[in-house]
Amino acid sequence: MSEKWDRLDLRILRELQHDSSQSQRAVADRVGLSQNACWRRLKALEESGIIRNHTVVIDRSKLGFGLVVFSMVKTRHHSSEWLDKFRRHVSNIPEVIDFFRIGGDYDYLLKIVVRDMSGYDEVYKRLIKDIELDTVTSYFAMEAIEEQRPLPIG
Repeated sequence: MSEKWDRLDLRILRELQHDSSQSQRAVADRVGLSQNACWRRLKALEESGIIRNHTVVIDRSKLGFGLVVFSMVKTRHHSSEWLDKFRRHVSNIPEVIDFFRIGGDYDYLLKIVVRDMSGYDEVYKRLIKDIELDTVTSYFAMEAIEEQRPLPIG
């Protein structure tokens, strides 16, 4: 983190990670700033890209999304053109909620959330359609012990 972000900025970020729905006034009170000073810091954090958006954490199981799958993908293709095509391809699969290029035996890791095994099968068919992949190995989560934890900042 850049040196221009001080302890007050980190306190603001911790507060927002804990509960992003709280009012700006509440955040200012919790970190010991005036509302205007807090607003200026929030704007600077947003403009710098540290705060990318404001979201809501949804309990996926209560909406019927009971299966989490981690798919490891290996490919023989490593050109930037192929990667761009693969990125676009995967980005068009809304059930893929996290997507990483990784080092090691595999090249990519996808976190997929679906209702059930047949939902995963449909995602798998879309994943392998019209794109050459070497290996897709999937692991099925039995229980989410910790999920969407806040970043351990300052």
